[in-house]
Amino acid sequence: MRYEPTTDQSDPYLAHRRLLFATAYRMLGSVADAEDVLQDTWLTWSSADRDAVRHPKAYLVRTVTNLSLNRLTSARATRESYVGPWLPEPLLTSPDAAQEAEVADNVSTALLVVLESLSPVERAVFVLREVFGYSHAEIADVLERPEPSVRQIAHRAREHVRARRPRYDTDDDRRARVTERFIAACSGGDLNAVMELLAPEVTCWSDGGGKVTAARRPLYGPDHVARWILGVLAKPVSAAVRLSPAGINGELGILFTAGDLPVGALTYDLADGRIRNLRFQVNPDKLAGLRG
Repeated sequence: MRYEPTTDQSDPYLAHRRLLFATAYRMLGSVADAEDVLQDTWLTWSSADRDAVRHPKAYLVRTVTNLSLNRLTSARATRESYVGPWLPEPLLTSPDAAQEAEVADNVSTALLVVLESLSPVERAVFVLREVFGYSHAEIADVLERPEPSVRQIAHRAREHVRARRPRYDTDDDRRARVTERFIAACSGGDLNAVMELLAPEVTCWSDGGGKVTAARRPLYGPDHVARWILGVLAKPVSAAVRLSPAGINGELGILFTAGDLPVGALTYDLADGRIRNLRFQVNPDKLAGLRG
């Protein structure tokens, strides 16, 4: 059972909860783990000597960051033995939420995947510095490390992410048109129409966690990717599944629903008007963030 304040908006924890969740989610790539970290942060905050806390926001950010570091370190071993590709938990973001930097900016699935290749400390420094604009001195205080060390880590993490995060099309209208055409092609089982929307070098990752049907290795090329997607949708179990556009991790993606329940989320990178990278999350344990 969770115990958090629900009414006193003057409480610093509630005042900064959005920021705390955003930090934990970017650190962990998991809605469930981020919520667990916030619960632990609240328990720590509720038992703290408030008179001794001069800067509540800094105290809370330090707490959530270090709890996330601990959880991320222990989660690495589990992810190494994960069945098939590991993808972050998708987060449903409304158009209004997308305007709030703390919620949706720099939270794309593509970035979260790249952040997985950083060490836990590098990830913490990158998130605090590049996403939330903390100074090196502030980060040094959060992580209790010398500032020169933090500067080196920040530079290393930034260069690492830059090298692995190619730039893609960000035109919202183009993305909306491609999404609409992709949904129509998939819903109609039109192989050629699906292939026309895929870049020659397209790659598809699907995360079923060993619980539902998913490709356990990346798929390459328009023909292979298109046939696999249409094959999944053609199965009897998929007959009641509906595809619809949705804001996922700050970008327009595709939500798969059966009745009122989300059963999958598709996010993608767009380059030169075609889909280059597809990330298909269907692990039922990772769909909590899609329930709005």
